[in-house]
Amino acid sequence: MSCTELRYPRGCPNGVGDFSWVTADAAYGQDGRFRRFIEDLQLHYVVAVPKSQQVHGPRIEDRFRREAPPDAWKRLSAGPGAKAERVYDWAGAILPVVWERDGDEPTRRRWMLARRSISNPDEIAYFLASAPLEATLTDLARIAGCRWKIEECFQGTKNECGLDEYEVRRYTSWYRHITLAMLAHAFLTAMAALEREKGVATMTHPTSWTSHRPRSAVSWQLAHHPGTTAITP
Repeated sequence: MSCTELRYPRGCPNGVGDFSWVTADAAYGQDGRFRRFIEDLQLHYVVAVPKSQQVHGPRIEDRFRREAPPDAWKRLSAGPGAKAERVYDWAGAILPVVWERDGDEPTRRRWMLARRSISNPDEIAYFLASAPLEATLTDLARIAGCRWKIEECFQGTKNECGLDEYEVRRYTSWYRHITLAMLAHAFLTAMAALEREKGVATMTHPTSWTSHRPRSAVSWQLAHHPGTTAITP
């Protein structure tokens, strides 16, 4: 699990911290109680889920394969990688409002997302999200990609600062080792950024497509020009 520090959330309870988004892998994301806990803290999330995750009845994999129109897929970057931007095909749909939790005037929208590999279209990852009303598919793809930064940070700290090289039996000893390793990695990262400085940015507004399935209607985010829509037969 990881948090991305973007902006201070409105109404954030004391002690939560100065972040407003949470990302997590499928081990956490598939837990509905975990997702509700994040919402109760007035935070937003983009969390991975297994393909068997049920979304208003059907499995999330089945919903995308059967319901997603071709125009729902949009090529987007999930953030910079080691050599270039991490580009995938993304599709997303806004889920129906949960009235018992959101009331008549929702302040958030829940999404289901899919990320498809360009080189191997059969390789698809799935996500659930709870986002501000103004959030777009482009925003959610960027948030989903933020988790890689945290994982890369941990891996880099292991390789460069021995984060995982300890033999301790008590929490205090473990905590001191982890803190020192992360501090060392932060120092090295800051120094590398300073050296780089010495050596020396389009968002679309997609239209919506709504399924006619009465109990599971979702609004697919299409890559059409403004003012155009597509409806299932």
